[in-house]
Order: sequence, then structure tokens, then C-alpha cells
Amino acid sequence: MKNQFFFLFTCCVCFFAMGSRAQEATYEPPKLSDSASWSLVLLPDPQSYVKFERNQGVLELMTGWISEQIEPLNIGMVLCTGDLVEHNDWLNPNGTQANQPGKQQWQAVARAFGRLDGKVPYVAATGNHDYGVKSIEYRRTNYNQYFPVDKNPQSQKLLRDVGIDNDGYPSLTNATYEFTSPHGRQFLVMVLEFAPRDTVLRWAFETVNQERYANHTVILLTHSYLNSASEHIVKEGYPITDGNYGAAVWEKLVKPSKNIQLVFSGHIGKPDDILGHIGFRTDTNAGGKTVQQMVFNAQALGGGWHGNGGDGWLRYLEFLPDGKTVNVKTFSPLFAISPATRHLAWRTAGYDEFSFTLD
Repeated sequence: MKNQFFFLFTCCVCFFAMGSRAQEATYEPPKLSDSASWSLVLLPDPQSYVKFERNQGVLELMTGWISEQIEPLNIGMVLCTGDLVEHNDWLNPNGTQANQPGKQQWQAVARAFGRLDGKVPYVAATGNHDYGVKSIEYRRTNYNQYFPVDKNPQSQKLLRDVGIDNDGYPSLTNATYEFTSPHGRQFLVMVLEFAPRDTVLRWAFETVNQERYANHTVILLTHSYLNSASEHIVKEGYPITDGNYGAAVWEKLVKPSKNIQLVFSGHIGKPDDILGHIGFRTDTNAGGKTVQQMVFNAQALGGGWHGNGGDGWLRYLEFLPDGKTVNVKTFSPLFAISPATRHLAWRTAGYDEFSFTLD
């Protein structure tokens, strides 16, 4: 009987060991499909990583992974979709919605992005949670204090245009950054505040339509734009009266501009539901150019609103040397860090791994 038990136990151990080795053997780390490509990393809303102290290390892991991949993936830019924190000014969190006050949340997200300072340019949008006490009860944000213009010299040298905040002061919550890809294509990244005001949209339209940007490919980065049905968001119930959501941003800025070809946003989510966090659509602007619009978030994956913050998911977009093809990949450095979970590190469904083209 003892020998039979030992035999069964040994078989089980061998079976699990073989399974683990098979999973590890089939895992392939991220790499470019063409060594001449360059990539752009899209970081979804970090808010649920920083609102609990226990989750902050996951965001550090993600930016640490990006830092290590700058050369292998030829990363030219990192974009973050906003909601950098869950609570901008909340002083006494209740331990359930968060256990870190706003100050500690801002310190945590600034520290995580600090792993990229001086190494690669990054631009971060501001979301509704980055204003007010908990969620844009007023249009004041601590963003400028924790992400000042000289925080990352790599971003600062690309800065071209600066808009104004609600108090009339220059602010990086509305700004543009210019860079040229390794293939010679000129890009302009425009970041806009959450639900941008009419004055901001007018500034944005006038800015991207300057003659000096006529031949640029403009990337618009803003927090709230598409819903999970890939529709432009028409209205949301926040206590502001001067905001423009996705449909208005499309009609007032993106559609009438001739050079905006990419729009990235975040904001949306549904507990442990991938499809509640993503969307994609293609339209045509006034110049007859295709506009590829993507929403990507992950904040309620990995346990819902009070889980681990998003399972470490990010996306990287590979821009191929043909100058028009872009491959999208969805990857989690959190799962990839251990051989026991590497088989979970890729999301390969058609809505997570796909290609599109630029005009």
C-alpha cells in the first residue's frame, strides 16, 4: 500500500512539474517583430495601484519593467491614460475605499514614474480622480506639484505648447510634445485635461492646426473618450458644468482637425471584466485621414475595485518600419515575473492583440 501511495504521489509531482515546464517553455517574452521597429507603451489608469499601500509595488514593477525594456523594445514614448490617483485631496481615507491619503497617493505614483525619469519620455493625462477631493468636485489638481516640468528631462525637451488650467495658469495638464520616430515620421502628442473645457478645446484646435504641425501625426491623449461599446461618451454625471466628453471632443476637435490620427483614453471599467475596460473604433477626420481611437484600462481587474489594481496589464504598440503598420500587444509584467504564472502574461484575443494602419 505504501509503495502504491508513493508511486501515485511521484506521478502527481511529475505531472505538475511537467506542466510547469511546459508552460514555461511556451512562454515568450515581449520582443519586436522587426528589429527596426520602435514602440510606444500605454499605461492604463494607475489609481487602484496607489490607493492601497499593498498595491503600490505592482505599479513600481510595471515602470521598472518598462525601464528594462527601453532598449529591447526600442521604446520611444510612454503614455498614461490618467486617474494617476484615486483621491486628489482626500485627507482621511476610510480604509475601505483607500488606506492612503491623497498626498501619499501622489507621492507613490510620482515615485513609480521616477523609474523612467531621464530614461524615456512619458506623458500622463489627468482624470476625474486627479481633481477635487475624490472625483472632480472642483477643477484643482495636485498634478503640477508632483509632475513638474523638470521631473523628467526626456519629456521636458520634447515640450512645445502649454495651455492653461482653470485658474488661468500654465499647466502641463494641457500641453503638446513633439518627437520624430526612428523612421522619420513626425509626431505631436497632445494631452488634455479631464472633460476639457471649451476654452481648452479652442486652444487645442488652434494649436494642432498651426502650419508647423500640418505634416505631423497628432496623438491625442485624454482620460474620458470612449465607452466599452466603442462609442464616443456623450455625458457623465460629474459635478462640473463646463466639461466636454468624448462625443463633444470628437465633434469640436478631432473630426475638424486634419492631422489627429490617434486617440488614446482610459477611464472605463467593470469588475473583473476585460471587455468592460476596452474599446476601439475607426473614423475619418476632415482631412480624409483615418483616426484610430483606443480605450484601454485595467483598474478593476485582479479583484474588482478593491483588488490588486489591474493585474499589471499594459499595452505596447509596435510601429513597423513601413511607416504605417502598428501591432498592438497586451502584456502583464506582474504575471511574467514568475515561471509559475508566465502562461498568464499575454492576452491574445482579437480585441487585445491586433494591428491597424496609419495614413
